[in-house]
Amino acid sequence: MDAVFSFFKGIVDLGAAVMLPIVLIIIGLFFRMKLGQAIKSGLMVGIGFQGLCLVVNLLTTSIQPVIKYYQSMGGGFTTTDLGFAAVGAASWSVPFAPVVLPLIIILNLILLKLKLTKVMNVDIWNYIHFIIPGAMAYALTDSIAVGVVVTLAASALALFLGQIVAKPWQEFFGLEGTTCSTLSYIGTTFPLATLFNKIIDCIPGLNKIDVNMDKIESKLGFFGDTAVIGVVVGILLGIITKQDIGTTLSIGMGVSAVLILIPRMVTVMMEGLTALGNAASAYMKSKMGDDAEIYIGMDIALGLGDPCCITSTVVAIPCVILMAFIIPNMTYFPIGLLTIVCYVTPMCVMASKGNLFRSIVTTILCLFLVTFLTNFFAPEATLMMKTTGVHVSGMVTDGFFGQNPICILIGFIHRIIG
Repeated sequence: MDAVFSFFKGIVDLGAAVMLPIVLIIIGLFFRMKLGQAIKSGLMVGIGFQGLCLVVNLLTTSIQPVIKYYQSMGGGFTTTDLGFAAVGAASWSVPFAPVVLPLIIILNLILLKLKLTKVMNVDIWNYIHFIIPGAMAYALTDSIAVGVVVTLAASALALFLGQIVAKPWQEFFGLEGTTCSTLSYIGTTFPLATLFNKIIDCIPGLNKIDVNMDKIESKLGFFGDTAVIGVVVGILLGIITKQDIGTTLSIGMGVSAVLILIPRMVTVMMEGLTALGNAASAYMKSKMGDDAEIYIGMDIALGLGDPCCITSTVVAIPCVILMAFIIPNMTYFPIGLLTIVCYVTPMCVMASKGNLFRSIVTTILCLFLVTFLTNFFAPEATLMMKTTGVHVSGMVTDGFFGQNPICILIGFIHRIIG
């Protein structure tokens, strides 16, 4: 069992950009792709994902002066926001991790065979969305069995929710043959964004506002171009946060570059995924009939190709920072949470059908709840980190505990019966 765990853990430790090609090549060969085609598909997905990560990092770097400006406005925060990477790494140290890794894959294959799901989740990198709530349950109950059950239940939930969002995901983003299997976003963000849109529909005046990126470009011409919008939004951020001219222009160019480059990277990824999806579809139809379908479960980052996502991200980030100063009894500055703001936006944009006004509003509302719950469940987060053997000084937390639906459920159950 240790050898199995070491194998899977070794692949995950390579990082998503290296892991994805390996996994997709193996899956491509399983679906009877030629070796050369499978390798090409895997490489294109890996290259696209690596480019996507670089561009997202560019966004973070570009707006760093804005973050520092707001961060300097306050102090007295007693809880540390660790960030998802630290919490994810800690979750791998729970004693049942060697067992659940292969079990998650086996469960997915069984559910596919029984036709209970159409989703094949290849996003092993994001298994932490299952293992973290499992680790949290283990820490709160001191039961390995409970931890295993929660982890597997979370993985199955991601498959079922991935199938529900598959059609709107494909239709809105144009990502044929894929779906999103990142649990925190399909299990919490999308339902919340859908609910908030229903509420907006009932508010006179607001329900008539339709700001669409395509309409902006057609009405404003040159000034509605995506690149120009990026520069303008970035410069406005620089002016609002009292940056010097050089820094303001750098922020503008950075935001503009991100708006242009992210769709390019998604296109590269889709070049590989399309070939794999076609092979998977042909294989499934040959085995299960012409009506058989299969969706490749992928990272939420694949949805960042829509310009509305990054525009919403840039507007939402200062709002999240301000939440640290207006939410009652707030004990942490959301520095780690800021790194996942861009991943919240795709589901909000999809639920809002590309309406920029609604996308921004729903993103901010979702992030308000995430920020509040991340603060609220800091005691549970701290206990989980200590249980995994990580030495922490004082209280710690992370956005996972305010966004992952299973973590939220476990947290509330613990407060009620704990």
